[in-house]
Amino acid sequence: MGVVHVIAVVVGTVMVLAVTAHILRTLVVPRARRTLLSNIVDSAVDHVFQVLVKPFPAYEAKDTVLAGQGAAVLVVQLLTWLAGYEVAYSLVLWPQVHGMGASLEQVASSMFTLGFVYTPGAVSTALDVLAAGTGVVVVALQIAYLPTLYSAFNRRETEVTLLTARAGTPPWGPELLLRARYGVAVKSDTFPALYERWERWAADVAESHSNYPVLVRFRSPRALTSWLVGLLAVMDSAAMLLALCPSRERIEPRLALRAGFSALRDIGAALGYQVDEDPDPDRGISLTFEEFAEAVAQLDAVGFPREREVAEAWPHFQGWRVNYEELAYALALRTDAVPAPWSGPRRWKSEVIPVRRPPDRRPGSSPGGAGQLSGATGSLPGGAQTPGAGESHQPTDHAVATPGTGQTDGTGQTDGGTGLHPPSGAVVPRRAETDAQ
Repeated sequence: MGVVHVIAVVVGTVMVLAVTAHILRTLVVPRARRTLLSNIVDSAVDHVFQVLVKPFPAYEAKDTVLAGQGAAVLVVQLLTWLAGYEVAYSLVLWPQVHGMGASLEQVASSMFTLGFVYTPGAVSTALDVLAAGTGVVVVALQIAYLPTLYSAFNRRETEVTLLTARAGTPPWGPELLLRARYGVAVKSDTFPALYERWERWAADVAESHSNYPVLVRFRSPRALTSWLVGLLAVMDSAAMLLALCPSRERIEPRLALRAGFSALRDIGAALGYQVDEDPDPDRGISLTFEEFAEAVAQLDAVGFPREREVAEAWPHFQGWRVNYEELAYALALRTDAVPAPWSGPRRWKSEVIPVRRPPDRRPGSSPGGAGQLSGATGSLPGGAQTPGAGESHQPTDHAVATPGTGQTDGTGQTDGGTGLHPPSGAVVPRRAETDAQ
């Protein structure tokens, strides 16, 4: 055996061990961290799909193409593993056969259990058996992996689908608060129950999507819905509720916010982002005060009972949103999420898609179309219009800041990891009955 053959055997053995370790890490013992091979596969598939969607101007057409990206990543990942084993076993077998070509042919015959090529000898036979077992086991593990993925996907999408009736399509935080008042003649709301569900939902998504990052590429069944934009809408609604209505400052919206931005940080870390654990509220946010004020004006139009003036509520809302905005925008950019209001830029120039509302069919109402909450095609009682109907998303680069220490509560005040203290300067009202209601 020559020196070249010895090197080939060593390299092949290392490759077998490396591919096996990657498979075990991905399918058997998942951990919340991407590997180099996973990044290469995801980046390659993502580049191909960006080329495929480039000719389509409409978002719905792009979404139709991008719907296959998650499945494509799984297929390419499986083929990459099989190709890695093919090359690795061929390098190990090379000294036993006549040439690398013959070695590749024999290993392929064994891995796919065809058996049309065979070289007598103990080492050759052992490698054939090992290659055959490897091929069967890898394919079986990938198939067994699918139910886990689709179970997590279905759990995720159930709440996202339910959210469309509350937060619109695409989801938007202020819309969730608007629909709690518009056309509902009741004195109470279901915000506590909603935020409790989304707290648990966020914990489930954090666990599944950080351990199985390919789930990030699985899009919602409907073009104008998105798990990421839905989570952003719930967090925005909770932040607005806490900022505008301090006397209704229950624990549920705070826990939902905490679980939400913790989930984004876990997923971001698993995807390789540098996550800022202690964001500085003084650096500001991308959402402007004017956009916030326009949303509050819509709440006023439907009689939402706010207790703070817009200028007074803005620092509190900004203090909460700084915890999740930058990372949410980065993930929306990476996954090409639906360009909903308040959801950041995309990799292509795209108009913000306004929230769609069903038509008003009450007796005496004027007939109309779908009643979009935007521009001249739809409005709220009192004539309040939705913001940003003509604004566009411009592609920009977003880098998530470097890690810090501790956890901010929404305005930079360290809370020792609970994330439940009010923003600094907030007046905590005396309430003996509020939390018991």
